[in-house]
Amino acid sequence: MSEYLLEMNNICKEFPGVKALDDVTIKVAPSKVLSLMGENGAGKSTLMKCLFGVYHHDSGEIFVNGNKVVFHNSKQALDGGVAMVQQELNQVLTRSVMENLFLGRFPTRFGIVIDHQKMFNETIKIFKTLGIDYINPKTILSKLSVSNRQMVEIAKAVSVNAKIIVFDEPTSSLADNEIEKLFKIIKSLKERGIGIVYISHKMDEIFKISDEIAVLRDGKIALVAEAKDLTMNQIIKAMVGRDLTQRFPEKTNIVGQELFRCDNISSLNDATLSNLSLSLNEGEILGIAGLVGSGRTELVELLFGVKQPKKDELLFLRGKQIYNLTPSKAMKNGFALVTEERRATGIFNVLSVYENTVIANLKSYSTGFYVSQGSSVADARTINKSLKVKTPSLNTKISSLSGGNQQKVILGRWLLTKPQVLLLDEPTRGIDVGAKYEIYQIMIDLACQGKGIIMVSSEMPELLGVTDRILVMSNHKIAGIVNSKETNQEEIMLLAAKYL
Repeated sequence: MSEYLLEMNNICKEFPGVKALDDVTIKVAPSKVLSLMGENGAGKSTLMKCLFGVYHHDSGEIFVNGNKVVFHNSKQALDGGVAMVQQELNQVLTRSVMENLFLGRFPTRFGIVIDHQKMFNETIKIFKTLGIDYINPKTILSKLSVSNRQMVEIAKAVSVNAKIIVFDEPTSSLADNEIEKLFKIIKSLKERGIGIVYISHKMDEIFKISDEIAVLRDGKIALVAEAKDLTMNQIIKAMVGRDLTQRFPEKTNIVGQELFRCDNISSLNDATLSNLSLSLNEGEILGIAGLVGSGRTELVELLFGVKQPKKDELLFLRGKQIYNLTPSKAMKNGFALVTEERRATGIFNVLSVYENTVIANLKSYSTGFYVSQGSSVADARTINKSLKVKTPSLNTKISSLSGGNQQKVILGRWLLTKPQVLLLDEPTRGIDVGAKYEIYQIMIDLACQGKGIIMVSSEMPELLGVTDRILVMSNHKIAGIVNSKETNQEEIMLLAAKYL
């Protein structure tokens, strides 16, 4: 028997024009957590896809529990004792929780009929062991919050009795109390001898959960060491190749006069959203804090017309009354929304970087029935260059880009519409520390141009470091608005619990 549950030795993988992995070696022992870190595009996901059979590595060897393996698809990986909790949830939203849990391996009676009762009982059993038995196995998955869907995906990985479980940004949609619950689950998995590969960009998590840390940079291993022997600065330097002296850019925006205001607005089709009032000034970054399920996303969707507001609602832009009854009307009124879930509601997965960039602004390039390729391509090239999007070309499919670069393309798409109010829902979710800094700088630069920005975030340091004021949601109500320079995490958490 090998002393390691997983060995990936000298793994290389090349795509046309790009060497994604260059002689990468990692090892995971039983009951240990190896945290895998690196900037977006460093090769972390590619390495795990080679393990999971999504990609076939060009050279190198993979051993699971001492046995050499070559997985050709994810089912072979699952059967071989390797499970993966993906960052971008890939679930069947129209089916039940328990059907998603047992997808591809339904229990049957007589080998023919699906045994729904057994599936229900097994799901209850798994959920109890994980402390998430508050989730009903029969609930249609689309009815659950993103965080609970994430917990279902974690339960699915546990349910296959894997020897190795890969967690790819598992806390990107979880509140602090749910993160603690996840850490308890990981601790119980370690006690059962399971090896964990944990991918995250959140430094505080890494030091809480890791036994060992490996850092990838440009497809190569830049650092491997025991977690207890490393500092945050050492990890960041290994990731980005330089010292990052500041976590947040300097705040150079100047807050001006009132840009936007809404007075006691309510949703026509969501009774939980009622009598909400806020204001946003020119050049201001307004943060929205609150626990998962507090109504943060619902609020920005209401402002953008996704959650339909009542027709007589009072919204004012530069003192003029407007009606954001639909997203298209909100866009005409100078609003833009970057949604929380990149894969589900952000990118057009099968389209190119160019198409994803210009798709919200096609009318400005249209001449009759045709789209002017010259001006649209020029704008796409300019905006992607200004946002430092790393892509082989504008014709590259956006699905092949890293999460951080996908997010920049989405941001560029909306900037081409020249919005006055930019709504950002978890804009740095699943993005590395270097790319986060770049997005913060973009936000500050936009605020310096007089634009108003509303940003939803689950990361308290981010809210305190980037915003000018913070609006706190509690149980779909506005619990309070505080000045970022004068508040602290304790005050924000107290407000977040105000109406619970």
